[in-house]
Amino acid sequence: MQVKKVITYVAVAFVCFYLFTRPAQAAAAVNGVFDGIIGGANQLAVFFSSVLT
Repeated sequence: MQVKKVITYVAVAFVCFYLFTRPAQAAAAVNGVFDGIIGGANQLAVFFSSVLT
């Protein structure tokens, strides 16, 4: 259980460090993640609309 807590703290520290040292790249990474999620949702919608018609 301790290892999981340490890994979580290290990950949070890394995200904070990355956010403060490279804010433009951090914003681009977040935008990329959201674009991927939206693209996947759109493809899933196309799939279900094709199946249901």
